[in-house]
Amino acid sequence: MRPAQKPIPEPSLMPVAKYLRPPAFSYPQRTWPDKQLTQAPRWLSTDLRDGNQALAEPMDLKRKQRLLRLLVGLGFKEIEVGFPSASALDYDFVRTLAAQPQLIPDVNVSVLTQIRPDLIERTLQSLKGLKRVNVHIYNATSPVFRKHVFGLTKAEVKALAVTGVELVCQAAERYLDDDTHFGLEYSPEMFNDTEPEFALEVCNAVIAAWQPQKRGELIINLPATVERCSPNVFADQVQWLNDNLEQRENVCLSLHPHNDRGSAVAAAELGMRAGAQRIEGCLFGQGERTGNVDLVTLALNLYSQGIDPCLKLSDIDRVRHECEVVTRMEVGPRSPYAGDLVYTSFSGSHQDAIRKVMMVRSAAVTQADDAAAVAWQVPYLPVDPHDLARSYEAVVRVNAQSGKAGVAYLMRAHYQMRLPKRLQKEFSAQVQRYADGAGAEIDAYTIWQLFVDQYLPADTQLIGVTGEPSHNRAALTPKWGRFGLRGSAVSSTDRGQGTLLTVELSDTTLNAPRVISAQGKGPLEALANALASLGVNVQVLNYSQHSLGKGAHSRAVTYIECEVNGVPYWGVGIDRSITTASFKAVISAVNRALRAK
Repeated sequence: MRPAQKPIPEPSLMPVAKYLRPPAFSYPQRTWPDKQLTQAPRWLSTDLRDGNQALAEPMDLKRKQRLLRLLVGLGFKEIEVGFPSASALDYDFVRTLAAQPQLIPDVNVSVLTQIRPDLIERTLQSLKGLKRVNVHIYNATSPVFRKHVFGLTKAEVKALAVTGVELVCQAAERYLDDDTHFGLEYSPEMFNDTEPEFALEVCNAVIAAWQPQKRGELIINLPATVERCSPNVFADQVQWLNDNLEQRENVCLSLHPHNDRGSAVAAAELGMRAGAQRIEGCLFGQGERTGNVDLVTLALNLYSQGIDPCLKLSDIDRVRHECEVVTRMEVGPRSPYAGDLVYTSFSGSHQDAIRKVMMVRSAAVTQADDAAAVAWQVPYLPVDPHDLARSYEAVVRVNAQSGKAGVAYLMRAHYQMRLPKRLQKEFSAQVQRYADGAGAEIDAYTIWQLFVDQYLPADTQLIGVTGEPSHNRAALTPKWGRFGLRGSAVSSTDRGQGTLLTVELSDTTLNAPRVISAQGKGPLEALANALASLGVNVQVLNYSQHSLGKGAHSRAVTYIECEVNGVPYWGVGIDRSITTASFKAVISAVNRALRAK
């Protein structure tokens, strides 16, 4: 046999030569790879500004207020509410907040403005009356903007940043009250494409102009305006600036990652290791162009590692719904943590692993003194869906790709039916055939109806069910079979060495009930001997039983594999009496055999 040849990639014939690699940057003194995150950053939501710019139809005042209430409820203490100098609606929204401070309890209101005297003037006017404000100014510092967009030298770019600080301070004296907590944020736009030494020079000039020891904390925000480097390079850039920034103890270092390369979350996490204390982004990453960093994913990444994210995300479906309503943008079904299908496994092997580990975990939680301290280590589920108000019902779902584990999980989760492994295999094959024909996912109730149809009489189908479905669904056509158990009487033989059984059966071939009797070493053998008188040869191969429910209303569920006329069939019986449930299971197997014949 010849060894397999390695595939050789073929050229794409795309014009790749016109794309340039970003300038190399290496920081040998880096220490961030060895650091671990231990606490959440300061969060700033820019959903009302950067997120609003991402919408084909920007939010009106009503939708903005609804989103603001959501953000405040989630625990955000810093919220960028708009660009008041660029939009009349944003200006009116900021004025609404000044008139209704109860909308923003303990929240620092942030607004963005370009460095132009008239725009800064209007921005500060909009903030009059607010008690906790932050003015965010920015100017582009990268070579392509200096040379081709603005035609400015490095000195002029730095001077513009310093002028912005001075203009903001002057306007603040005119419009803000003396008791207003006032802060400044500065962003060297296109930081990641700016020469590191020049970015540092501009930031240090802004720090000197602001004088943080006199005026208070200054936020230096580093935007990856267009993400062009891998996250490790961005982390090197962040740490280099962090290590060289003047008056570092009086400066909050912030990041504003974008997602052009799809690695904004990774860039934020590595940037935090590199010294950043604050992250700006949007819920579900729905910001301008390719999006900002996804704050939900970033926060729950921390949560999955035992770090309190300091955001209230315990009802993730409600958060997603509110965002979708106000933004009119959908969150993808496979979006991390929040998507409709992220806690769903269709794969049979995934379902099997989840089911087995969940059973082990359930036992550990039951025995633990502190259930909350039992470590979460479930395959394919980085967090416990219950923590986010998700149900385990959605974890395992069944289609034609699923295996026996998924069917068994849903039968147990919804109907407390603990199917033996051999029965799982038999029944899942029937479910798969149905799913192949349906060509779609099938839910737990349909699976239950299939089970009833195959193994239980029609009047048994709601026994032991945890709750009827909230939607109407036509029952499948019953195919129960020839015999039905009407009654039985068990007693000992004269010498007490066996069992005497008399059973009354309904029989579709007769107009009247049939009564038969036989002896055996036990009730099941006696029943098998009684059925033999009807020409049905039965031998019990496997037996399994468990209770359904608790207390006085509990029932027994019996699963019995029988060889009926030489062919194995499973039967299932449910009754308050274990013996009667066993009889029903044998008759179930006989009926299935006769039906198949």
